[in-house]
Amino acid sequence: MKRIYTSSIEQLPRLALSVRQPWAHAIVSGWKDIENRKWSTAIKGPICIHASAFNKRNYEEDREDYLEVLHLHVNPLGAPTMEQTSLDGIGFGAIVGIATIVDCVTRSDSAWFFGTFGFVLKDQQILEEPIPVKGALGFFEWRQRVINQAPAQQTEPAQRGLF
Repeated sequence: MKRIYTSSIEQLPRLALSVRQPWAHAIVSGWKDIENRKWSTAIKGPICIHASAFNKRNYEEDREDYLEVLHLHVNPLGAPTMEQTSLDGIGFGAIVGIATIVDCVTRSDSAWFFGTFGFVLKDQQILEEPIPVKGALGFFEWRQRVINQAPAQQTEPAQRGLF
């Protein structure tokens, strides 16, 4: 269930974590409850979710894994087809929402857990308008990396919506 962030931009968390699409969309939509990393963290609390810059090859590979999880575990009957998922309506190179990290685990029953470490997420919310930001590895302070105040633009032509 999508929850829209309604507080001011000034109240967004200081730190952000870059996540490739479509995983970032799944997080801020409230579906993905764990973010997989090869490294652990002691950071807990609210963070911004940054959708990394567009990379067509990575997006196509990730989209197949994403749909597999949706079809097998999250919503077997109502999950979209490959043709129904596209670049339209999802941001790249932008802060797209927030989530709260409540734990870092090495095992989880979540269908979204793929390995080594998992940052357990709660209270995910999506921003109405993405904030264009140059990403970075690991956790980063995003405010000094804002590109401009225009909505994030995608680099591919619009297609049908993600859902």
